[in-house]
Order: sequence, then C-alpha cells, then structure tokens
Amino acid sequence: MDYTASTGHLRRFDATGYASRTHTTLSAKSEPTLSDAQRRTIYALSTPPGKAGVAVIRVSGPDALDVWRQVTRKTKSGDTPTPTPWMLQRRHVVDPETEEKLDDSLTVFFKGPKSFTTEDTLELHIHSGRAVLSAVLRALAKLSYCRPAAPGEFTRRAFEGGRLDLTQVEGLRDLIDAETEAQRRVAASGADGIARARYAALRSQILECLVFVEGFIDFGEDVDELGQEAMIREGKFSVGSIAILSEAVLAHDRALNIIKCIRSHLNDNRRGEILRSGIKLAIFGPPNAGKSSLFNFLAQRDAAITSPIPGTTRDVLTLTLDIGGFPVILSDTAGLRKTFDTVEQIGVGRAGNTVKEADLSLCVLSLPDVLFSPDNALVRIPDEVKGHLKPDTLFLLNKSDTIASLPPKPSLTFMEHDNGYDSTKRPQFWTASLRTSEGTQSFLDGLAEVLRTRYADGFDYTSPLITHARHRDFLEQAVLHLEEFIAFSPSQVDIAAESLRYAARAIGSVTGLDVSVEEVLGGIFSSFCVGK
Repeated sequence: MDYTASTGHLRRFDATGYASRTHTTLSAKSEPTLSDAQRRTIYALSTPPGKAGVAVIRVSGPDALDVWRQVTRKTKSGDTPTPTPWMLQRRHVVDPETEEKLDDSLTVFFKGPKSFTTEDTLELHIHSGRAVLSAVLRALAKLSYCRPAAPGEFTRRAFEGGRLDLTQVEGLRDLIDAETEAQRRVAASGADGIARARYAALRSQILECLVFVEGFIDFGEDVDELGQEAMIREGKFSVGSIAILSEAVLAHDRALNIIKCIRSHLNDNRRGEILRSGIKLAIFGPPNAGKSSLFNFLAQRDAAITSPIPGTTRDVLTLTLDIGGFPVILSDTAGLRKTFDTVEQIGVGRAGNTVKEADLSLCVLSLPDVLFSPDNALVRIPDEVKGHLKPDTLFLLNKSDTIASLPPKPSLTFMEHDNGYDSTKRPQFWTASLRTSEGTQSFLDGLAEVLRTRYADGFDYTSPLITHARHRDFLEQAVLHLEEFIAFSPSQVDIAAESLRYAARAIGSVTGLDVSVEEVLGGIFSSFCVGK
C-alpha cells in the first residue's frame, strides 16, 4: 500500500507492479465529491470526432501518470510499470473498475515541464470509432480526480506555464483555422514566436527609456527644476551631471524612434488582419450584368439564383473562397438601379454598404449595354454605379460573346466619371463571357495577381506584427503614452515616467505579460476546440 499525497488516495500495487486505485465504501459525507478546482487533471478528445483510423485523447495534470497506470495495461510480459517518457508504447486501454479491455492503443507519456502544457501529459492513440471513443472517455470519467477539459484549457495551461504567449496562442488558433496558403504562412509565423520576439524587443526598448528617466529623477534631487530645463535646453552640463542628463535626452530620442517603428507597423493597411480574416471582395453593378453568374462561377456551384429578370438578387450573398492562395470573402449584391419596389430598395441600400465596407470591389458591366459602338471603343459607366466607384475598383466587362467585333482591349476607354475616381488613370479591367467561359481564365489569373500585388508584395510573412485588432489597439495606446512622455518638460519627469510605464504595459498586454483581466483571456481561449 502507498499513500499519494497529491490526491489523498490510497494506491494498491498488484503483482505486475501496476497501481490500482482503492475504492472504499465510505459514506458520501466522509468522501465529498471533488470540485473542478481540486480536479486538476483534465482530459479531452484532441482529434475531430467521427470514423477515422486514429483518434488522440489527451490527458494533462498532476495525476496523468496515475491515469496511465489505471486505464492502460501491458500487451506482453516484461513490461515496466512506469512509462518511458516521450516514447510511444503499445498498450491495452481498459476500464479501471472492471478491467475490461476497451481497445489497443499507442500511448505516449510527456514528463513535465517538457510537454505542451508544461504538466505531465498522457496521449492515448486509439481507433477512432464512436463506440471506442465513448467507452474510453467513460473510463476516464470514472477516475474521481479527472474531469473533462474546458475549451482551450490545454492551451491556456501552456500559456500559464510560460510555454506560449498570447501572440503564439492566437497564431496556433489561426493555424488550426487556416484555409489558404496565405493564412497558413501568417499563422505559422505567429505560432513560431516571431511576433513574440518583436513585441518583447519593443517593450525592452521602452523599459530602457524608463531606466534612463528613473536615473534622471534620482539626480534631480540635487538640481533645481529650472536648472534641469536650462541645462537640457542649452546643453550646459556640469561634470557631475552630464551622464545622467544626457541619458534623459537619450530617452527622449529613443522614444521618438520607438514611435516611428510602431507607426510603421500601424501603417500597414491592415494587411496582416485582412490576410488572417479574409479579403472582403464585393461584386456590384447594374442589374443583369452577370454579377450572380460571376458569383456562381467563382463558387463553382449554383450558389445564387440567376434569371433574365432584373432585380432577381435582392440580398447580399456571401461565401469564402481561395483565390490564388488568398482567403477571399466574396459578396454578391443586388443590381444598382432606381426602383420603387420597397424590398429591392433595401437590397440596393445593402449593396452600397457592402461595397463601401469591402477591401476590394469588382464592378461587373454588360458590354452590349455600356459599349457605345465598336468604332470608338468607349465604355460608358451607368450613373447608378458611378457613386460606388473607388480609386482601385476593378472592372469585368461581361458578355463579350454578344459583340460581333470586339475592339482590342488596349483600345477600350472608360468615360469620365465622378466620386473621386481618377478618370485619367486607366482602370484595371478584363473582358470575358461567363456564358461561354471565354476570357475567364485570364480574369482569374489577373484577379489573383491583383491580390498578390496588394496584399503580399513587400509583406514579410515570417514576421507580421499585427494580425488581430487587439494588437492594433494596444500599439495605438503605446504610441499615445510615448507621445505624452515626449510632451512633458524635464521638470515633469516624474509624471513622464508614468507614461513610459503605461506604454510598456500596453505592449505587454499584446503578449500577455500584463494581462490580468479574465474576460480577455477567456475570450481568446474559449474559441479553441475542447481538445486544444
């Protein structure tokens, strides 16, 4: 017999050396049910449920080794009663009460802190069948010191144990959710800790400024406030004060450099956030131009109803696509025209809002309706469309198959229009026929190139600093506090030091060094699956 101090349970070792938990017949009063806070060992299915070759059940906590002893048995003689850490071993999974064999498995025990959660961790690699999974999870539930994991609890323990910071946690979540190559590359850099190192460097620079300022505050006891300002303004330092005062000036200059560095990241046109969440591309134009046909063509299915009747599409249809390796949130909108139909008016209004909020807009026009004649190759943009054009609006001139003699693309000219659109600059456009597929491949290649140019050229996938809105919020706060520091005069240096502390705290909030609000952490980890 042996007493386990961590759990307060008696363990009995059988002839094979395996420990089996002793179940006593104590009354409910003498053996109260353990609370979730007391049951520190958690378990969950870490792979998607359903039929598959292999499923992984993860167990983490102080009793993970005892779980291994309770629910696994050797498959051959001569097996040791203690697992070899970080090595796969074939074992039977059994019911801890009846000893019934539930499945054959490969088990691996990770000895903390050299595990994902930094705790002792056990993984059971079993067959992924509904009955098998249910039986093994029921077996784990019979262990009084175990409980099911909450969503993201394994990752949260990795964060609390120092294995990951919040940028790595978010990168890991984004990596799991990544659907395109661009998203994978952005997420992988975050999960690898590249952003963590950059934020740490920024915070370290701010703290260095704070050290200089604290030294200046200490020296200020021997120099009156007016003397401090005069010496810094005129550069007249005494032999005894030159080192400290010059450091104060250096802190001011470093703060300016830090502001410049952070602003360079803030002025990234939200590329990191857009690549992570998806590029919003809105299709708009007059009725019957082929917008829904284009939507179906890109979706490669009949996602939108198409008909020759104007006003068929009355609401915004949205789907997510992979175009050239980039995540695109595509929206099909109602045809823009003046109408007395109340429902269609609502659709037109929503179309305008969708185009306004989009990262990129694509105007679809019907060539027979907008081309004056093959002779002058002049494209007329409908008045209802002009008000929704942006300087970077793309154009698709559809129904090219209906033009007997289509002018060469270089000769096509767009008429002058308003709303800030640069009419002197030739817009980017393609001619195609969605009915015959003529020119559609050229359009797809061109659209992918536009996405690559706008969101990938010059973008360092290995170290995107801002990938979430909260990163941007904290960086903007840091800039404000640094600007406050610079605005203070030397006579207010004690107050200025507080601004530096707030700036360092804002940067630390990105990585989690200064995050103490439960709502923030809960919002991040709750978005994970249970087994992660």
